[in-house]
Amino acid sequence: MLRLGRVLLGRLRPARPWTARRGAASGEEERFVFVEYEPEPESEPLPTAPERGRAAARSRAAGGGVGAPGGKRVPVTADPSVPPSGVGCSGCGAELQCRDAAAPGFVPADKYRSLCAGPGGAAGLRDAVCQRCWVLVHGGRALRLELPPEQHRAVLSAALRSPPRHGRGPLLLYLLDVLELPDPVLPQLPALLSPDVPAAGLLVVGNKVDLLPADSPGHLGRLRRSVAAACLRAGVSREQLVDVRLVSAKTGFGMEGLVSRLQRSWKCAGDVYLLGATNSGKSTLFNALLHSDYCKSRAPDVVGRATVSPWPGTTLNLLKFPIINPTCDRIFRRQERLKEEALKTEDQLSDEERKHLNHLKKQGYLVGRFGRTFKRQKGNPVIDFDPDMLSYSVDEDPSHISRKHEKREEFTYNEVKDARWCFDTPGIIKENCVLNLLTEKEVKMALPTQAIVPRTFILKPGMVLFLAALGRIDYLQGEKPAWFSVVASNLMPVHIATLSSADAMYEKHAGQEFLKVPMGGKERMKEFPPLVPQDITLKGTGTTEAVADIKLSSAGWVAVTAHKEEELLLRAYTPRGTTVVVREPPLLPYISNIRGPRIPGTAAYRTKKPPSLVENLKIAGNR
Repeated sequence: MLRLGRVLLGRLRPARPWTARRGAASGEEERFVFVEYEPEPESEPLPTAPERGRAAARSRAAGGGVGAPGGKRVPVTADPSVPPSGVGCSGCGAELQCRDAAAPGFVPADKYRSLCAGPGGAAGLRDAVCQRCWVLVHGGRALRLELPPEQHRAVLSAALRSPPRHGRGPLLLYLLDVLELPDPVLPQLPALLSPDVPAAGLLVVGNKVDLLPADSPGHLGRLRRSVAAACLRAGVSREQLVDVRLVSAKTGFGMEGLVSRLQRSWKCAGDVYLLGATNSGKSTLFNALLHSDYCKSRAPDVVGRATVSPWPGTTLNLLKFPIINPTCDRIFRRQERLKEEALKTEDQLSDEERKHLNHLKKQGYLVGRFGRTFKRQKGNPVIDFDPDMLSYSVDEDPSHISRKHEKREEFTYNEVKDARWCFDTPGIIKENCVLNLLTEKEVKMALPTQAIVPRTFILKPGMVLFLAALGRIDYLQGEKPAWFSVVASNLMPVHIATLSSADAMYEKHAGQEFLKVPMGGKERMKEFPPLVPQDITLKGTGTTEAVADIKLSSAGWVAVTAHKEEELLLRAYTPRGTTVVVREPPLLPYISNIRGPRIPGTAAYRTKKPPSLVENLKIAGNR
């Protein structure tokens, strides 16, 4: 007899073998923990929205600010009388100002005046970052801003509709998250490519491929065809679609190929605009290209890096770097470097390179060695976020802060007079997305940042699968058991219940540690939208191949595998205002085969993590 257990997956680390809690004979529920995982220690619930609002009001009344690392306070004093600086934040590109604490680019008034006190005036803000970027990077928190989606679109539209420079329109480099297919922003691209936009074409880059395991040989080719098909279905014509590339901006996989493709086809013909939805990894790609052969060798010392954070919309204005001109000599030198790198084995790498490579292998399934051919003779440190340059502690006197960057490098006139630029643009807001309902801490739980380990369960009719408290799938009707493979963040728990107990389980545990996301208790759930259902009918294609993916908004998806010709009636739930998508054919049709043996007495299989693959690296012993 199958005992119904609830299987919890927590933070990836060694754990004790699974153990049962309470006896099945007593009729009480059992809880099982996978060998590969152990849940995080229970954390204190987040304050509810009303509590957060009251706390913020008390803080403002007391003259305080928002939290910062080390227990310091970030002052939010504003001075509406000071005009905007005309200088962009080196993290997000927003114009630095001290007039409005809720607007992009805010710097506390005292700090703003101290940075402008020098002989250069507003030029003293050259390397500064706004309060939001500083807290994002050093505190891991996101400050809410009053930035409606219309403002994002206005900035992007104005940039794309500007008169062509150098006699040719820009190339649009659109980055999409392959986990989000069908990409919700893709249907907006045809409007951006309308006749009044002088764009020369669209190159689509599928990012985050390192997070997905290889379910069969040739899975990357299948992913690439899926991305191309999604573009065509969204209304992008074959004439507009220049190419489709697959990369991981985080681990470097496919990045050398992307740079080669850009230099080979686009050369230095015009500007490039990097587009993408929020959380697609756009800022990470911008930073990677900034330190690649696609960027002028001196630019990383002059251009600030884009803020990288899981919170949506971190790039608020246009950041840019100058594109290097790929002359014949530079192309030859680059090819020679790539050939030399491809002949190296892991044993021939330096200790530092091996350590970095092993770190990336733990992060993703696909890793690339990504380097530079053109380097400056005299290396300078990368201009990054410097807490000493923009400290918000009320305990420090701004006049005594060391001015480390007073002698700043600038581009010369000859370097920029005819330069072609790569622009990072604001993230396009995804509508009907569950991430829009979550706090920054919940977003970090829900967004996968490491290689996803698929979790497979075998369910009979009358059984229910929960993905945290963000998604639910009921197996209502069918003749035989079916396999449900969850592809989502490893930090998102999966629980199995019976149809008769599912509602009570959700009511009891939503907002609590058991379901993890959302978190904050019953007060949090009062403001969280209820789950709404959508009925789905599927017909199986065989026990080794999934028939479809059920995508639970941006929380993840469940690949359903059933016996051939077996008809299933399912009911999928997501929070009101978000969407369920049935993806046919599935993105990883053989995902259910990536599993270990069945855990006795439960609906779960032990998990299996495939090995990582490193490109541009020779395997020892191969000739």
